[in-house]
Amino acid sequence: MKTSEYTKIYTGDAIMVKRFVLELEDANINPIVKDQTESARLAGFGGGILPGFQEVFVHQDEQERATQIINDITSELEA
Repeated sequence: MKTSEYTKIYTGDAIMVKRFVLELEDANINPIVKDQTESARLAGFGGGILPGFQEVFVHQDEQERATQIINDITSELEA
């Protein structure tokens, strides 16, 4: 089995994912967003268990910086 060079750093609603993606891209980090529900719908299998939830992945080399950006945004929103 092949191991991935990408690590999941966040799972949540599409609105937060969009915010994180914009901030990561501003930091020259290229995230990958997976939406299992949308993929299933497009394939004709219907919706998933948690519609609207997405996953954000980043390359392992960028994981530390990306995680810090996610934590900073989350802390800012909780304040």
